[in-house]
Amino acid sequence: MKKTLFICAAWLSLSVATAQETVYPAKEQKGLLFIKNGTVHVGNGQVIENATIEVRDGKITKVGSNIAIPADDVKVYDAKGKHVYPGLILPTSTLGIQEIGGNAVRGSNDYREIGDVNAGVRALAAYNADSKIINTVKANGILLAHIIPQGSLVGGVSSVVQLDAWNYEDAAYAPDNGMNLYMPSLLAGPGGRFGRLFAAFGGQIQTDPVKQALDRIEAVKEFFRDAKAYYQKDAKTSINIKFEAARPLFEKKQKLFVHCDQVKQMLLALDFVKEFGFDVVIVGGSESWQIADLLKQNNVPVILSQMHNLPTLDDDDIDQPFKTPAALQKAGVLFAITDDDSQNRGRNMPFNAGTAVAYGLDKEAAISAMTLNTAKILGIANRTGSIEVGKDANIVISEGDILDMRSSKISHAFIQGRHVSLDNKHSQLYERYKHKYGIK
Repeated sequence: MKKTLFICAAWLSLSVATAQETVYPAKEQKGLLFIKNGTVHVGNGQVIENATIEVRDGKITKVGSNIAIPADDVKVYDAKGKHVYPGLILPTSTLGIQEIGGNAVRGSNDYREIGDVNAGVRALAAYNADSKIINTVKANGILLAHIIPQGSLVGGVSSVVQLDAWNYEDAAYAPDNGMNLYMPSLLAGPGGRFGRLFAAFGGQIQTDPVKQALDRIEAVKEFFRDAKAYYQKDAKTSINIKFEAARPLFEKKQKLFVHCDQVKQMLLALDFVKEFGFDVVIVGGSESWQIADLLKQNNVPVILSQMHNLPTLDDDDIDQPFKTPAALQKAGVLFAITDDDSQNRGRNMPFNAGTAVAYGLDKEAAISAMTLNTAKILGIANRTGSIEVGKDANIVISEGDILDMRSSKISHAFIQGRHVSLDNKHSQLYERYKHKYGIK
């Protein structure tokens, strides 16, 4: 009996010791740190075999094959037989602002406000660094995320966060770097399964949905026209919070992330480039392959949202979502790959990229689509996205190919040189039920 009680007490103490509530953010990295003997995927297409990375005070100071490691007391991580990558960047996410999908627990959701034009809403202010989902994503190599507010038209301002922080101030990596516009559908009737069901039962549309959508887009343009006029006034009798929130767009300090999939929607997004001179990014872009040359001409990048999905239109090839990254690469369009599935919450992003490789995308280009390309699109390429001298040491070490779910196993992760914990709720439950059923 005493032995049984001792075992139970030991297991309870182990469970408490490894619970996510006791997984603390790592301390600031000071001094020298080395990662040696790994196959380094730089992120810019280059691969260095048997390479060493030197990190000092959170920054990468050397990368190469013949770097001497001092014999004194420095931290050295041996990556022999492993692959070393830049930390992956999730380009669209509701991490930290949505805990449980849908409205099952409304108190855990803070990603959407009522109203059509919410330019003053800041996703960063609602970010919960204690979210249990964050660590599950980090365990797949994702170290930074672009958190975006949602909405019916202008959703608000998004930010880039690093995923090992005490609070939203610590997490802020590139605060308020983008405004988000959700383009209304320009299909002639309700789309998707609901639309087909609606039509099957003889449903009649009372208004012209295309005209209605165009009117709403025009209302957004009027908002930006008014905002531009507001900025040009020499003296302001009052402060308009919404107009002030959009000021960085005109000053080229923010990008306009336009969420849309249809060609017609993307063509309207280009109007914001022509009329206002905004730096526009297409988010979604399932039909972007059809106008890849036009996107290239206008320097409009694309974030491909959900590749493991059916094509937008019934006439498209069934595997078109898998082929689109290769088509964009061929056209010279800057693009990134993400995973916005509400169940996966971003964890499958590397495997989406792996599917793209199977359908013609260059392997190192697939890595860039989750690292350096994403950093360029988000405006943080001077700090991260590749394993190059002068950049933050945001690095992951995988025991296998990070694009292959069969061999990808992240063994180490570093954010700004800090060796961060990969423990998470999923791994804790895995160990718990291994113990319950006596699995070794």
